[in-house]
Amino acid sequence: MLQNLFWPGVGHFDYAMQRFHESGMKDKVHDLVVNKKVPVVGVCVGMQMMAKGSDEGSLPGLGWIDAYVHKFDVSQVSAKLPLPHMGWNDIQIIRNTPLLKDLEENPRYYFLHSYYFRCHDPKDAIAKTSYGIDFTSAVNHDNIFGAQFHPEKSHHFGIQLLKNFAEKC
Repeated sequence: MLQNLFWPGVGHFDYAMQRFHESGMKDKVHDLVVNKKVPVVGVCVGMQMMAKGSDEGSLPGLGWIDAYVHKFDVSQVSAKLPLPHMGWNDIQIIRNTPLLKDLEENPRYYFLHSYYFRCHDPKDAIAKTSYGIDFTSAVNHDNIFGAQFHPEKSHHFGIQLLKNFAEKC
């Protein structure tokens, strides 16, 4: 019996969506996540694919979360921050869920992205991070979880998050 799904991601939104469509797994995965409620966690572009679409491309996203992915507009932030947002940054937990359970105070994760996830329903955002603007860095809607950061590169903070997903979600 399938326990949960891990949706990794590195790369460009349209390329990832196209490869997923070409894989022949789209309908099966959609059925598992949407109908059978198998827990899934998306990482970086894996999370972004769960939105309705992205400024990074023209293909529609999966639409599992009512959200859209926007490009950082560094001209609008005071610090003139470089893109991509790369390196360690804090997350601020907005809503505690099983994915974020038992994290140390002030958890830090490794980020590498130029686009950010904007939830249309604020209840779907479970953590935020500041990079010139506050953006959603983790989401949860029913059995669907996502992290803009890379837990696999985030030492003990990431290990705890992945352990939470495997054991509690």
